[in-house]
Amino acid sequence: MYKTSAWPLALTYAALIVYASLYPFTGWRNQGVGAIAFLWSPLPKYWTGFDIAANLVGYAPLGVLLALSYLRRSSARWLPTSNLASVIAATLGATLLSFTLEVLQTYLPWRVASNLDFGLNVAGAFLGALMAALLELAGAIDRWSRFRVRWFVENARGALVLLALWPFALLFPAAVPLGLGQVLERLEETLADWLQDTPFLEWLPVREVELQPLVPAAELLCVALGALVPCLLAFSIIRSPARRAAVAASVVLGGAAVTALSAALSWGPTHAWSWVTMPVRLGFGAGFLLSLMALWVPRRGCAALVLLALVVHLAVLNQAPTGAYFAQTLQTWEQGRFIRFHGLAQWLGWLWPYIALVYVLLRVSRREPPSRIAP
Repeated sequence: MYKTSAWPLALTYAALIVYASLYPFTGWRNQGVGAIAFLWSPLPKYWTGFDIAANLVGYAPLGVLLALSYLRRSSARWLPTSNLASVIAATLGATLLSFTLEVLQTYLPWRVASNLDFGLNVAGAFLGALMAALLELAGAIDRWSRFRVRWFVENARGALVLLALWPFALLFPAAVPLGLGQVLERLEETLADWLQDTPFLEWLPVREVELQPLVPAAELLCVALGALVPCLLAFSIIRSPARRAAVAASVVLGGAAVTALSAALSWGPTHAWSWVTMPVRLGFGAGFLLSLMALWVPRRGCAALVLLALVVHLAVLNQAPTGAYFAQTLQTWEQGRFIRFHGLAQWLGWLWPYIALVYVLLRVSRREPPSRIAP
């Protein structure tokens, strides 16, 4: 029985929407406004096309994932009303989430509850759910199911979810291309702030030498491992070497494209490829070549190699500072128009490698059932 990946993706996306909607989680207080007064308040006088697009598009993936979860889990999927029921269920679920968050925003001085935002969120979720239902009627969902059976092993849901989230994790600007999980410096600063004026501040280890920027060879290694890790993760659930090669090429090219998009969003379209230095080019090439060398490695061996590559990648990456340009970009995301996507991408970029680490640890620590489908 192949379990759907739509449900865990829907839960993950909903959690990230909660973070993005309530960030920075400070200053909670009663502002003397009714919790649901935003419903009948006048429409906002000032709004931009970006605000409308962000609210409309932001909830569309949630509608798609909730509807797909309903379609894949519904025991009455064959009934003519199943697609309609999936649209209704997904829209109601997204409506409840959006309404709850708008109510909570009335207690946050940094946020403004808006009936326009609420309406756009519901409309976006409805359009997403409708798209999922139309894809089901067109047979696209069944074709995906057959494709998944041919390409992937039975217990592939966890890896598929991680691979689906990887491009979104790359959207948040990183100090090193494909350098997900660089949290040591910011974690130390956060802990120091929390423990300020307490005796526990002395418990924090004092670094004798300041973090130094990565030398070109170390940057090359980080980029290569950053490209290799998702390739090996995919190899751990893919059956044939030919399909592995196709996925490896897609992962490397997709990682480069998303990194260029992140640079364009951060510094402008003219700087979309300014991050492509010599170590970065060699790192992408080395990562792809290493993935080709692993095409015939057994799936369990690929999972073990993911574990090794992640440990080395995180160890090297977290020995370097984020840098002044990264801090400036971070401020742009936190205070500018990207505030709506700040939590969505930032937490994915921070946590993706560590979640993948836990996943592969569980994979290699248990016996996998034999494959029921011939390669």
